[in-house]
Amino acid sequence: MANNKTNGSNKAKADLAKATAKQASAKKQSQSNQGKSKKSGGFLGYLRGVRQEFRKVVWPTREELTTDTVVVIACVIFFALAFWLIDTGFLAALKGILGITLS
Repeated sequence: MANNKTNGSNKAKADLAKATAKQASAKKQSQSNQGKSKKSGGFLGYLRGVRQEFRKVVWPTREELTTDTVVVIACVIFFALAFWLIDTGFLAALKGILGITLS
């Protein structure tokens, strides 16, 4: 039974070593790719990169957009009313405490 635990931990260590080696090689690869992209391209390379990134964007559906817009408008109205009520309450309290009138 102890032998199985030892084999299992050795296998886990080997797997960890492989994963670390893969990460290191991927990091080196991305660094070399970054170096290449920085050297060439200029403004047109930048525009190509922007175009590639826009292709990765997941745009919302019309239903999602409508739902999100309604939620945002409702939140804006709620907080506008809440701040108006708080402001009116503070103004009334200050008028009562200080005995001032505002025209």
